[in-house]
Amino acid sequence: MRLLLVEDDNHVAAALSAVLARHGFDVTHARNGEEALRALVPEADGFGVILLDLGLPDQDGYEVCGKIRKRTGTPVIMVTARADVRSRIHGLNLGADDYVVKPYDTGELLARIHAVSRRTVQDVPGSGEAELWIGSVRIELPTRQVSVNGVAVPLTRKEFDLLALLAQRPGVVFRREQIISEVWRTSWEGTGRTLEVHVASLRAKLRLPALIETVRGVGYRLVEPAA
Repeated sequence: MRLLLVEDDNHVAAALSAVLARHGFDVTHARNGEEALRALVPEADGFGVILLDLGLPDQDGYEVCGKIRKRTGTPVIMVTARADVRSRIHGLNLGADDYVVKPYDTGELLARIHAVSRRTVQDVPGSGEAELWIGSVRIELPTRQVSVNGVAVPLTRKEFDLLALLAQRPGVVFRREQIISEVWRTSWEGTGRTLEVHVASLRAKLRLPALIETVRGVGYRLVEPAA
C-alpha cells in the first residue's frame, strides 16, 4: 500500500517511514501542507492512506485536512497531541477518518492504518432499502445523502455508515462490538473511542442529541421521535 506521510520533523518521519516500510508500506514523505497537496495533484487516487500530523509549519493541520478532502476520498488519519473530544470532532467534521493521539504506540498506529484502509467499501452494511426515514431525518442509501427537515447534512463516510446501520432497526440496541465489526470491519478494541467520537459528531451535526441513545455498558440504539 502507498501511504502519504505528512510530518514536518525529519527525524520522526525517517523513523516512522522505516517502520512502515518493514510492514510493506511504500511511503511518500511531505514536510508541510503545501508539499502534501502537491503530492495529491498527480496521484489523487494513488495513496491508500494519508497520515496527517496537525503541527505543520506552513498551514494549520485542520485546514490541510479540509483541502485534502476536497481533492480525494483517500482515508485520512490525523495525528494530534490534542486529546479532547471537541478537537477530535472538529477533525472528523473536516473529513478525517480517524485520529491518533501523541504519544502513540506504533502497533496502535499500524492497526488504525489497516482499519481505515478496509473502510473504502461504499455499500452500507446489511441494507436492502433505498431510503430510510426516521422522523424528520431522511437517509438516501444509494447516494449516501442525509437531510433533516429537507436540509442536507454533510456526513463523513463512517458517520453515514453508522447512522444507516442504526436506522435499519430503530429501537434495537446494537452492541458496540457489533457496530465496530459492521461499520469499521475490525474487532480491534481500540476502535471504541473512535465510535464514541463518531456518535458525538452525529448528534451535533443532526442537531438531534436524543436521536442516538447510549445504552450504558451495551451500545447504542436509534430512538424514533414520537409521532
